[in-house]
Amino acid sequence: MRIGIYDLAKIVLPFNPYKFFRVMIEKNDEFVSGQPLTTDNAAEVSPSLLTNAIDKAIVKVRPMATPLDQISRLGHVRTVDSMEVDFYSVDSRADRDIIKSCKAAQGVDGSEEVIFMVETEHPSRFEVTDTFTLADNPAGCMYYILAKDAAGTLTCAILSEDPESEEPLMSGQEVVRMGRAATQLDVQTPQFAALPTKRSNLCQIFKMQVEQSLVMKLSHKEIGWDFTDQQEAAVYDMRLGMEKQFLFGRKGKVFDHLKQETVTFTGGIWHQAGKDVSVTLNGFDQKALVDMLCAVFSDNSGSRRKVLLAGRDLISALNKLDHTHVITSRDQVTRWGIDFSELQSKFGTLYVIYSDIFDTMGMPANGMVIDPEYIQKHVFIPFTADTLDLRGSGQRNTEAMVLTEASCLTLRYPEAHARIIGG
Repeated sequence: MRIGIYDLAKIVLPFNPYKFFRVMIEKNDEFVSGQPLTTDNAAEVSPSLLTNAIDKAIVKVRPMATPLDQISRLGHVRTVDSMEVDFYSVDSRADRDIIKSCKAAQGVDGSEEVIFMVETEHPSRFEVTDTFTLADNPAGCMYYILAKDAAGTLTCAILSEDPESEEPLMSGQEVVRMGRAATQLDVQTPQFAALPTKRSNLCQIFKMQVEQSLVMKLSHKEIGWDFTDQQEAAVYDMRLGMEKQFLFGRKGKVFDHLKQETVTFTGGIWHQAGKDVSVTLNGFDQKALVDMLCAVFSDNSGSRRKVLLAGRDLISALNKLDHTHVITSRDQVTRWGIDFSELQSKFGTLYVIYSDIFDTMGMPANGMVIDPEYIQKHVFIPFTADTLDLRGSGQRNTEAMVLTEASCLTLRYPEAHARIIGG
């Protein structure tokens, strides 16, 4: 589909003014009076009208080549008022921990019951009334937390049907937090609070200028190559650069002494992901695929539908597998305007697409699993197409247009996204 930027710039025209005024009155209780309807006052009354329409046109330009940019435009988009974006991310509370030390003690009030004083590596993961069990023997004893002191030491009672089967807690053992248990008279429980981690990213100003001389415009061409084709190619090239930056960019600032201005660079989501999953491509088999899917979908608070962007070597290894009743494959599934291959497993569904960005960056064996539900796009300057009057200003006898967007991507719930490291 061919889309010209002049078409995008004029996208405000193909709507009925009467309907537009009616929408403004119904939704904003505002109207334009005593002046013509222009893009300026339209944007003032309905700021998302123009930018949303342009974005919907932009995503039709070669979506398969820039899947991350495509998904982010059609996902969660937030307008910001600063080039520096602060955001908070939080993951679910970990439910496993390691015992540092444990000693038996006499029961409360001199009772004969044996209790345990337990210290763990992360005391904040447990509270009074929590229960836990041993990770390597979940069918064995269970422990109930009676008290917790200021140092984080847990006072625990053991629960077992057979006293002879009771096993002592020892340092180095891994325990799993279970459910809370309250008495009949309990009204309150220890408070639970998930404290998010504050992070930041910088919006980067992406620009692309398209220019054509008036003589070139009037000259006869053997093929139908005109300014519209150049505009589409410019949008594609701009999105390709944004795709690389959104994936692998490094956050930072540089002061340009020639321009006397600070240039900001956005950080890519590759550096924001919360986990690494290593795979060996030599001899990659069904078991290795199951292990990879297990690592991707487990131990996080993400959704059960995720996207894998991968280089050629990783895609090749996946294509050589014979799919079984455990993991099924569908050749083509269309989501966000992109054609994916689909892997369905008991852990979740993985949409797979080849991204030659990984090849370009020298990482053909690597990939990245993203959770589209937890990608946030922050936009400081929405995608705009501005016409430059270079002839009127006496600079050049050309038609010119500048494409601009200032934006960045951030990840909520970093553990829901993973770097796939192929070796």
